[in-house]
Amino acid sequence: MIVAHDHGLPELVRPDSPALDVMTDLRRSRAVTTVGGATLESAHQRMIHTGVRMLLVLDRESSVTGLLTATDLLGEKPMAVATREQVSHDQLRVEHVMTPTEEIQVVPLNEVAHASVSDVVALLRETGRQHALVAEERADGEAIRGVFSLSQIARQLGKALELPGVAHSVAELEHVINH
Repeated sequence: MIVAHDHGLPELVRPDSPALDVMTDLRRSRAVTTVGGATLESAHQRMIHTGVRMLLVLDRESSVTGLLTATDLLGEKPMAVATREQVSHDQLRVEHVMTPTEEIQVVPLNEVAHASVSDVVALLRETGRQHALVAEERADGEAIRGVFSLSQIARQLGKALELPGVAHSVAELEHVINH
């Protein structure tokens, strides 16, 4: 989710509702961003202070180079990268743990216009991702127009949505490991 509250989105939707009803439209909602060289702690504080669980990562030209989620920051990824790169956790930067744009599902806006909420959920489950970006063709090239967030969609549907194969508790993890 990009912003704490997108007042342009309907509170509740159904699976057959238009996909646009669950897209955070960056024309109506200001994106919360960071840069690749920022520390993990500063990115985490930015998430806390703005009430979001995802930041868009920008380069010097303000182009989107990736996404950084709370899971990226608080999960095992920072420790794995620090071990692999042989650096301390404090030396890690956003660019070390973000998901680069080439690994993010990007959906053209013209396809989103004809899709349903269930289509978006199916896409996120199929790709195993919590987020997808929506791109819009402009005269000057492609630009990020919106974001889909599985947690935002779940709130709007009023039910839990989980990605297959992702454990959410120690008990679930133990069950997956032991069976």
